[in-house]
Amino acid sequence: MERRTFITTALAGTACLALGVNYYSSDYVGVNKELDDKHRLLFSVLVPVFLDGALPDVAALKRDAVNRTLDSIEHTISLLPQDSFDELEQLLEMLEGRLGLLILTGSMTPLMMRKQPELIEMLQSWRTSYMDMMVTAYQGLRELVMASYYSSPEHWSRLHYAKPTFLENMK
Repeated sequence: MERRTFITTALAGTACLALGVNYYSSDYVGVNKELDDKHRLLFSVLVPVFLDGALPDVAALKRDAVNRTLDSIEHTISLLPQDSFDELEQLLEMLEGRLGLLILTGSMTPLMMRKQPELIEMLQSWRTSYMDMMVTAYQGLRELVMASYYSSPEHWSRLHYAKPTFLENMK
C-alpha cells in the first residue's frame, strides 16, 4: 500500500467516524433544544472563562453574577441585527454539536465536560489563529460576554466608571 493511499484512507475513515458519531450522538447526547433554546448551558461554561478574575470569589455571589450575565447575554442576542444573529447562532450550534466541535477545536469532547484550563487553551488558540474566522469567533464571543457582564451598573465600579450626572442636573 502506498503512503498516499494510506493517508487518504485514514482521513476518509476519520471523517466517516466523526460523521457517524455526530449523527448517533445528536439523538441521545447533547443539549436538549426544548430546554436550552437560548444556549444558556454553553454560555454558562464560557462566562467563567472570559470573566476569570472579574467574578466574585464567594460561590453564591458568583452564581448570581453568572446568571445575571446569562440573562443579559440572552437580551443582547435578541437585539442583534439578523445577519449577526444568524452567524452567532451558527457558531453556537457548531459548538454544541460533536462534528462542529471537531472542526472548531480538534476534539469531540463537549465544552461542558472540559476543564477551565482546556477551555482557556482552546480560546487562546482561536485568539491567535491565522484563520480570520477563528479570531472573529473568539472576539465575538468575548465581546458578547464582556458587554453583557459590564452592562450592569453594579459592575461599573470595577471599571472606575460612574454614571453621567449631567442629565440629572437638567431636570
